[in-house]
Amino acid sequence: MRLINNPNSVLSKNVFILSLLISSALLLSNCQKNSAIAKTNPTDTVTTAYTNANPAPLKNMFGINMYEWNVLGPTDGTIINEPDMTLLQSFTSIRHYMDWQKLEYTQGNYSFNPTFDGGWNYDAIYTRCKQAGMLVLADLKTTPPWLVSTYPSALQTVDDVPIAYGASKSDPASYLKQAQVAFQFAARYGSNTAVSAALVKVNTTPRWTGDPPNQVKIGLGLVKYIECGNEEDKWWEGVQTQQTPEEYAANLSAFYDGNMGKLGTNAGVKTADPNMMVVLGGLASNDPTWITRIIAWCKTNRGLKNDGSVNVCFDVINYHYYSNTGTNGSQAAGEAPELSAAGSIADGFVNVAKTMKPVPEVWITESGYDINQGSSQAAVPIGNKSALITQADWILRSTFLYIRHGLTRSFFYQFFDDTPNGTGTYQTSGLVTEGVGRRPAADYLVQTAKLMGNYTYVKTVSTDPLVDLYQNGAHTMYVLMIPDQKGRTANYTLTTTNNNALTLYTLKVGADAMTSSKITPVNNQVIIPVSETPVFVGN
Repeated sequence: MRLINNPNSVLSKNVFILSLLISSALLLSNCQKNSAIAKTNPTDTVTTAYTNANPAPLKNMFGINMYEWNVLGPTDGTIINEPDMTLLQSFTSIRHYMDWQKLEYTQGNYSFNPTFDGGWNYDAIYTRCKQAGMLVLADLKTTPPWLVSTYPSALQTVDDVPIAYGASKSDPASYLKQAQVAFQFAARYGSNTAVSAALVKVNTTPRWTGDPPNQVKIGLGLVKYIECGNEEDKWWEGVQTQQTPEEYAANLSAFYDGNMGKLGTNAGVKTADPNMMVVLGGLASNDPTWITRIIAWCKTNRGLKNDGSVNVCFDVINYHYYSNTGTNGSQAAGEAPELSAAGSIADGFVNVAKTMKPVPEVWITESGYDINQGSSQAAVPIGNKSALITQADWILRSTFLYIRHGLTRSFFYQFFDDTPNGTGTYQTSGLVTEGVGRRPAADYLVQTAKLMGNYTYVKTVSTDPLVDLYQNGAHTMYVLMIPDQKGRTANYTLTTTNNNALTLYTLKVGADAMTSSKITPVNNQVIIPVSETPVFVGN
């Protein structure tokens, strides 16, 4: 539900927060059935590994949402701010909120470096992310002013459906302009170097004397994933912003491959780069039937492939969920992930994915917690732990929950706070404090990635304490945690195959690596003290 586009717009922020307050009860009401299930059995109870021929490494779970101004500037939007870029590398992947108007500020005039709106250098961000080994998901969202202007003044918002006013939401051809900007993005940042130069366009007119002009670039190989919109199942704004699953499927079909090539040689992501992967816009309603209805639309309108599978127009399923204590339509505060509906919601999407051929990956691209206690999505202090430490515990435990339930990537909301020192919902969800450094949540992700980023989940051997088994070749790692938010502790007796010494790893705030100590089993058993902050035991 991240709809703010102008970092300096107080009005947009106020409208955004108001819409969130209105929508919170509706979202939780929609998830009430899942929440009730979670409350009946309050801890995550997965005991076997999700069947996956290519299990995701744990480091895939350590993504972050960010904006271009988080790492460019502040005085020159074409230059990387090195301290901020260093902080961004605390994470293994980024989801870049990218407003369409940045790429096409006026109709048909494309810009990437610098963008005509804001003067940002997207080439620099993506190049540095690739150099750092960070995956990029570019989220092409919102509707540009020149298209919004076709709507009556009372209906004009950046969240209008990305078509001209009066056009059919159900016709892929209505989404031609968005399909064309997607083509331009994929031609530039994708891996296909054979795109015809005659089809690739940029506005080479300098903004002022001495301004570096945009240049045509093809097949830079910097971005593999692009997302079509953001929360297209929104209900909290007017009908002009809303799509049904079938209408969004028509949108996707244009975006994906120009509606199977029917929209021309310069429309659609796959038309420019068959290797670029199209990610569904993150769903806010947590409703897997959106996926089944999109698949049904594709079967009817796009047909079947030679192998009999549906010719779908997406490569990755994507949804959003913020773990919360809400029941009966209310929203009170953030909640430990294992106590929430997070697991059952993930299962719903994964189960749909498993009906498809081939089975697509399932991602969660928004989740997280505020640290201010005025928020209805706050991480709460527990015992002698501050909200910052609870945020860290729950963020890290969320990564284990997601991978336990078969997700293959996650991205947390977000890099910096939306409103530093704000008192509202989603205003202080940052994992890094701008101008200061990492918060404990980022410390925990950095340390865990360093210790076991390449390990994959095998199974859960205990549910309370939660004990997950991970492996990386001949190396084994147990991750132990109490799935609660009461400050509980316990001892867990780990049974080993021999009495060889093991290493106990403990998270440390403000550090780049965990602390470690040797522990030696006696009679093939060792007792591990466990709390709500995960600990790690490996060979």
